[in-house]
Order: sequence, then C-alpha cells, then structure tokens
Amino acid sequence: MKDLPDKIYYRTAELAKAFEVNPSKIRYWGKEFAFALKPKKNNKGESLYTKKDVETFKLIYNLVEDNGYTLEGAKNKIRNGRQKINKNISVIERLKKVKAELQKIKENL
Repeated sequence: MKDLPDKIYYRTAELAKAFEVNPSKIRYWGKEFAFALKPKKNNKGESLYTKKDVETFKLIYNLVEDNGYTLEGAKNKIRNGRQKINKNISVIERLKKVKAELQKIKENL
C-alpha cells in the first residue's frame, strides 16, 4: 500500500490508488464490510472514509489479497479477532519498511 496524505477524509479514488486496486473493489468492499466501515457522504453522494476506515481497508486487503481469505472468511476474522490482526499487520508494515531501507543500503554499497 502506498502512503496516503494526512487528511480527515479520503475519497474512494484515493484509496483505490493507495491500495493499487480498482475503485470498484473499494466500493464493493465498502458494501460487503458495511458492519466495519462507516463512510460519510458528501454533497455529491461520494463516500468519504476516515483514517479508521483506512485501517479497516488495510485489514481487509491483508486478509483477502495477501493471505487469500474469502470475503466470508475475512468478515468472520474481522468480527472475531480484529485487534490481533491489526497488531500483525502493523508488525508486517514495519518489517517491510525495514526491508526497503536495507535494500537501499545494499544498493549503495
């Protein structure tokens, strides 16, 4: 996932770009995981997602895209063990950053 700018709300297109998926996937996941995502709507009817929603999308992405869960499996996992999954994702993200830094160092040697 690419970094998002520090904002209060993010549009569907911004999330799609950050997660490198089609906007339709973000909208679909928004419907499928409505119990966990609570976007606001602007005057144009566009969904606006908070930082908490972005964290939920990270969780969904990790379960479905990285770990091969079905949507039903991901829903069950989120309902039953969200804190543990978030901790694991946080550790994985930090490790990816460390790996990237080490690769930069290696290239400079």
